[in-house]
Amino acid sequence: MSQVVELQRLRDDTIWAVVASIGRTTRVAEVFPSRGAALADRNWREQQVRAYAALLRSARQPAPQYSVAPIRRADLPRSWTPLPALGFLRGRFI
Repeated sequence: MSQVVELQRLRDDTIWAVVASIGRTTRVAEVFPSRGAALADRNWREQQVRAYAALLRSARQPAPQYSVAPIRRADLPRSWTPLPALGFLRGRFI
């Protein structure tokens, strides 16, 4: 019975993160309770990057790559805030 409770607790603690990567730097861009919602957000972010590709090139900003991964709530930093769609603000990858 103890294993069932532990498995349920693990499931309750898992959320889906959209992860932005530029080079070796990665940041959690957004979190969602379901994988489907995270995939939809990742697709939207990728569309925004494609739409603003010329801006990114002219600003000499690398385009972020997005992926979806399960994470535990406890692994999310307390000071975490969502990233903008293009992954940077004021010229810096956040």
